[in-house]
Amino acid sequence: MSEWWTYRAEDFLLFSPRVYWRMFETNNAALWPLHVVTLAGGLLIVLLIARRPAIFARWIALILAVLWTFVGWSFLWNRYAAINWAAVYVAPAFFVEGVLLLLAFLLDALAFERRRPADWIGYLILAFGIAGQPLLAPLQGRGWASSEVFGIAPDPTAIATLGVLLLARGRLLPWLLPIPVLWCLLSGMTLGTMGEPQAWAPYAAVALTAMALIWTIIRQRGSLPAA
Repeated sequence: MSEWWTYRAEDFLLFSPRVYWRMFETNNAALWPLHVVTLAGGLLIVLLIARRPAIFARWIALILAVLWTFVGWSFLWNRYAAINWAAVYVAPAFFVEGVLLLLAFLLDALAFERRRPADWIGYLILAFGIAGQPLLAPLQGRGWASSEVFGIAPDPTAIATLGVLLLARGRLLPWLLPIPVLWCLLSGMTLGTMGEPQAWAPYAAVALTAMALIWTIIRQRGSLPAA
């Protein structure tokens, strides 16, 4: 038996890239044309944030709550778990995020009124999650059939959510951020292990999120009066 230190990350991968992307193809085929609805929901989120009407801000949390719960059930539990047993343990995290977002809706705990210098990073991440992520499949020669779509696949849903949370303020933000960040890191590791070039996407989302948060903290502390 080989020594444990001789194993590489690829040795623990339970599926090939072909099987992985085929999973997205079958999921997209089964759910089409629901993609139109989820993308419309993404555009609605962008419009609500851009117009910043306080009375509608809570509905952003509700839209995301529904989508996180749906992706956790339809993709992770019903699709991904068939090729990766670990997905059974990850799916509940999506349900937890959905519950937290539902609480944010019920408590009206998110607001988008105040503009901050780092907002452009949030808009960039949000735009990529909704409009950029689906383009990666055809750009890499896989065709549109395996595209990852916001509200249908986990990566664009988590990435777009990070963008929304960077643009928001509220007491639940520290509870809402960890699960999207952890999923992006997990997905980046999986894609990197498979040798897929688009592993940069979830990693970049996390890096930009960290940069925006650090930038905001530094500016806030710098604006405080000296003791």
